[in-house]
Amino acid sequence: MPTAAKYEQSHFFYSTIYTTFATLKFLRVISTLLKNNDKAAELIYIAEKVAANERISDADALLLYEKAELGFLGTLANAIKLKKHGKAVYFNRNFHIEPTNLCVFDCKFCSYSRTLKETEDGWFMTKEQILHIIDKYEGQPVTEVHIVGGVHPKLTLEFMGEILAAIRERRPDLHIKAFTAVELEYMCRKAKVSYKEGMNYLKEHGLGSIPGGGAEIFADEIRAQICADKATAEQWLAIHQATHELGMHSNATMLYGHIESFAHRVDHMSRLRALQDVTGGFNTFIPLKFRHEGNAMSSIKELSVIEDLRNYAISRIYLDNFPHIKAYWPMIGRQTAQLSLAFGVNDLDGTIDDSTKIYSMAGAEDQNPSLSTEQLVSLIKSVGGIAIERDTLYNVVNRWE
Repeated sequence: MPTAAKYEQSHFFYSTIYTTFATLKFLRVISTLLKNNDKAAELIYIAEKVAANERISDADALLLYEKAELGFLGTLANAIKLKKHGKAVYFNRNFHIEPTNLCVFDCKFCSYSRTLKETEDGWFMTKEQILHIIDKYEGQPVTEVHIVGGVHPKLTLEFMGEILAAIRERRPDLHIKAFTAVELEYMCRKAKVSYKEGMNYLKEHGLGSIPGGGAEIFADEIRAQICADKATAEQWLAIHQATHELGMHSNATMLYGHIESFAHRVDHMSRLRALQDVTGGFNTFIPLKFRHEGNAMSSIKELSVIEDLRNYAISRIYLDNFPHIKAYWPMIGRQTAQLSLAFGVNDLDGTIDDSTKIYSMAGAEDQNPSLSTEQLVSLIKSVGGIAIERDTLYNVVNRWE
């Protein structure tokens, strides 16, 4: 047998032994964690699927929500993360622009928006004001501007196209991630164009990708209670599909911890996973924690950090076709974001630069959400991660071992 062939055969043999040993060790750990659990056999079956890189079912995911403890979920989620990314933890240098918080819709969970008549607590930026913010970052090594806000009649498809084009002219190197599906549905409806036509128009004017906001919970019975008058789940998914079909990427979110059930969360992620199977256009999944301060749902108690971590872990285990799981640190706080890195999370968003009010107005942990690159790198390295600065599409910009 030629030397190269001998090496390949030997390498395969020892790799198989190592993988089998590692899997057995993994399952022994799982068995220990499940001591005294009345669903141990079913949970071990799920762990075996994870070890074999097999997709878990909706029923499996529901069982994880109902019966699995934090240590078990963290072990499974972290094993998946390490297979996909090793110790890499991603972030980017970005800043936010929120053109307005005046909104035609009435979402019960929202602490950020104001009605069109509430100008005392509301704001509306002109084109010049938006471009002034862009100009503030001239010469700085930011790679992304994130533009989202309220849905306002003046923010038409044509107006936002003008702004995109002006930003592209000023900063052709800057990736523009802009407009939730809720904003886009309203723009396209007002302009009387299809989603694909509207998205193509914005792409031609400089749009690079879209964020994942506005998804909330897809179930109709929940949307009827918390966001009855805005884009439906079907419209949200259709807009993201149109975006992917035009060659652009997007993110996906889920607002959890309010009146939804575990089954509603599984249904939500199931619809996302099904679309990702078709298009492959989602970059990352971002669980968004419901914060109750200053909104119409303030009587609902917020979930504990343990439940946050369980939700991150189950997201990582279930969404096998999503490359990344992101913890949005301004929403959950820096310490919880660090903890999430042991529960399947491999992305912490970005530097933000003290420009987003969406979560600070709802009582988020970080009231002044800004971290320098050095602070983010330190946050990641202090828990054993390798900090990777990325661009919006996860191309590596810099790496800190």
